[in-house]
Amino acid sequence: MDVIVYNSKGVDTGKKVTLPEDVFGIEPNQHAIYLDVKQYLANQRQGTHKAKERAENAHSTRKLKKQKGTGGARAGSAKSPVFVGGGTIFGPRPRDYSFKLNKKVKSLARKSALAAKAQASKISVIDSIALEAPRTKDYVQFLNDMQLTGRKTLLILPDLDANVVLSSRNVEKAKVTTAAQVNTYDLMNADQLLISEAALSTIQTLFNQ
Repeated sequence: MDVIVYNSKGVDTGKKVTLPEDVFGIEPNQHAIYLDVKQYLANQRQGTHKAKERAENAHSTRKLKKQKGTGGARAGSAKSPVFVGGGTIFGPRPRDYSFKLNKKVKSLARKSALAAKAQASKISVIDSIALEAPRTKDYVQFLNDMQLTGRKTLLILPDLDANVVLSSRNVEKAKVTTAAQVNTYDLMNADQLLISEAALSTIQTLFNQ
């Protein structure tokens, strides 16, 4: 699949680049994408939720009323879950939500996500982007030139560029990552992928290991 290469001003450079077929040309595996996104979201959960159960409640254990003769149900400790302020029945406890996923499945998921974006024509290749200093308005101008203002974008670079990262940090719906750090969730969450021409070879090498 051939795509046009743009410069950082959003102008067609007049050349095209061929996306690697073994990454961008495969049949997307939707289940692999689902599993990888599920693992990513599960790993974001802290799992620190906790509710006090009956044994942990600070109420007194005295009997609230006599056993018989009141015309109501029997009642013991105020810690009982049936009373306001009592313990919680089967309340949430701290737990780890993370789970294992094979490397080959994760690799397939990332390739499937890239292939799905390629088939939907949601990939733009840029020759390079270099900012002299961290300035948010420079990155906003870059998105304006690419006609992507207000859309979710993911810029994939071959290596981390501090100026680009800092410039994009306060831009809503914009994210910058490297070819080695990109994940399936970010790929699927973006409306448009912006891939540096130099990052394509890195993607092909890493995703086919």
